[in-house]
Amino acid sequence: MSDVVLLPCEPGRLTRDELRTLFLFEKLGPEQLDWLAEHGCTMRAPAGAWVLREGDPADKFFVLLSGTISLTRRVGQDDVQTVRTEQRGVYMGATQAYLRDDGVPRTYLASMRALDDSEFFVLEAADFGWLMREWFPMAIHLLEGLTLGMRSSQAAISERQRLAALGALSAGLMHELNNPAAAASRATGALRQRVAGMRHKLGMLAAGKVPAEQLNELVELQEEVIEKAAKAPTLTAMQAADLEDELGDWMESKGITGSWDLAPVYAQAGLDVDCLAGIEEKVSSMLLDQAVHWLGYALETEQLMSDIENATSRVSSLVTAAKQYSQMDRAAHQWIDVHTGLDSTLVMLTHKIGKGVTVVKDYDRSLPQVPAHPAELNQVWTNLIDNAVQAMDGVGTLTIRTYRDDDHVLVSVGDTGPGVPEELKKRVFEPFFTTKAVGQGTGLGLDISYRIVVNGHGGDIRLESAPGDTRFLVCLPLAEPASS
Repeated sequence: MSDVVLLPCEPGRLTRDELRTLFLFEKLGPEQLDWLAEHGCTMRAPAGAWVLREGDPADKFFVLLSGTISLTRRVGQDDVQTVRTEQRGVYMGATQAYLRDDGVPRTYLASMRALDDSEFFVLEAADFGWLMREWFPMAIHLLEGLTLGMRSSQAAISERQRLAALGALSAGLMHELNNPAAAASRATGALRQRVAGMRHKLGMLAAGKVPAEQLNELVELQEEVIEKAAKAPTLTAMQAADLEDELGDWMESKGITGSWDLAPVYAQAGLDVDCLAGIEEKVSSMLLDQAVHWLGYALETEQLMSDIENATSRVSSLVTAAKQYSQMDRAAHQWIDVHTGLDSTLVMLTHKIGKGVTVVKDYDRSLPQVPAHPAELNQVWTNLIDNAVQAMDGVGTLTIRTYRDDDHVLVSVGDTGPGVPEELKKRVFEPFFTTKAVGQGTGLGLDISYRIVVNGHGGDIRLESAPGDTRFLVCLPLAEPASS
């Protein structure tokens, strides 16, 4: 960034009437205008010059008289433009000089650049602070209270919102973890019973003086039956019920005990009457009952082990998603695939999304990685997805789309809700603005998302809304300096 370039100050150039043309001073009395004319001066800045720089001591208060200026904030290695204006009378600089001396050094919160030859009315910060406190004492008390109150309120509410979001995510995660954990526990208990039953049946077979070669055939038959079950097609509920009836009738005709318990096991495995007939051919009629029960226990054991494997895999997937979401043990800033964060966020919000919302992923998997703070972006995805689900009242279609636009990656989070009214579109990113009922929202989610995307990543976030089609578009640059 170049140095600040200002021509020497020219005192006394503005008259009382000229000062009154500036909207900031139009209501002041003659004596106040004369005081301003005496203590103020005019300065000129050539086109392209930096008038003030972010972080420098805030020692001057500027009012634009002519020209065009831009205000920028430093984001990583880039200057992100926040304001561009040529409106006469706009002010910037030491705007907080009216605050009483609390030991905190005041610095410029942004940088200002003259885009063409510009002229300013300038007051020293000390003079501006004095006139504010002396001329408007009641207003200063109100402003100080408002400033401190807003800071405290925003800090408290932001912290409470983060805690509430963490609590909701934790509750949802615990709910998602409880289901597979409970399923694994139930399957383990049932498996123990089936293994005990198999040991009992094995003892009965051995006690029946089964010839060794027939026992070997029975073991081979067990492997064949399990292999058939693994390759069997998935049945509909109606097909499974019909198959149960056929198997039950066959078993009853052969004198198999407990056929009403065994038939569902064979049906669930997708085995039919032909399979049972094959078993009958390989064992003697005296051992058929024990053999069918033995094979039934083997099938149940396989099914229960599959249930345990699926349940533990689900737990592992949830833990992996939680680690990706929280970015545990990972660098704060890194090159990332946006789809990883989107997928882990969807897993974390599964309980909140509910069964009434259809999730559609339209991903461009060929997108390059982007430089980002992934934990912060996950907070953005959480806020946008949560808002979309609430907007649809739990019923509709949530569409997440990714695509490339020149040197940016775009993430679109869309819903089929009623949309945002035209008069509210410009306010959705305002802090504390919310359309939700009292107690249901703080109005900080989109404000936080905006600051993360714009200030933290040098990107952009915007809203496109119509009834039945509302989309928040997050634009992230592919260049490293944007979030270095």
